[in-house]
Amino acid sequence: MSIWAVLGNVLWIVWGSGLVCFVFWCLAGTLAALTVVGLPFAVAAFRIAGFSVLPFGRRLVVVEATGGQRIAGTAIASFLWIVLAGWWLALLHLLWGVFHFLTLVGIPFGLAHFKLASICLSPLGKRNVAVGIAPAPDQA
Repeated sequence: MSIWAVLGNVLWIVWGSGLVCFVFWCLAGTLAALTVVGLPFAVAAFRIAGFSVLPFGRRLVVVEATGGQRIAGTAIASFLWIVLAGWWLALLHLLWGVFHFLTLVGIPFGLAHFKLASICLSPLGKRNVAVGIAPAPDQA
């Protein structure tokens, strides 16, 4: 991880609301884990919680791009996720992203929040990898 990624992650936790996002993702994962049906969502939420606390220098890619296999039925499961929790988390990230875009210094944090907002709509089948290991964005 480069020094810029480390600096970005430290500033993200202190000023970029990274800790708040981490708590909300962990809360979503805990609520999903309370049911047997929600266990795949809980795993995805905790994976994204780890990404949301340290987003710089890492990327979430689809699991097929890393040689993994996607779970069957993810389209129906993703729809349920959006209805039950995804739009709440996406709204949180969109609001924080707009807030950070109001300042010139906060633009990288706003972009990170917008990236997390898009992940909120389809969290299943993602893997957290380092930028140097991740495939190019057009392959993911």
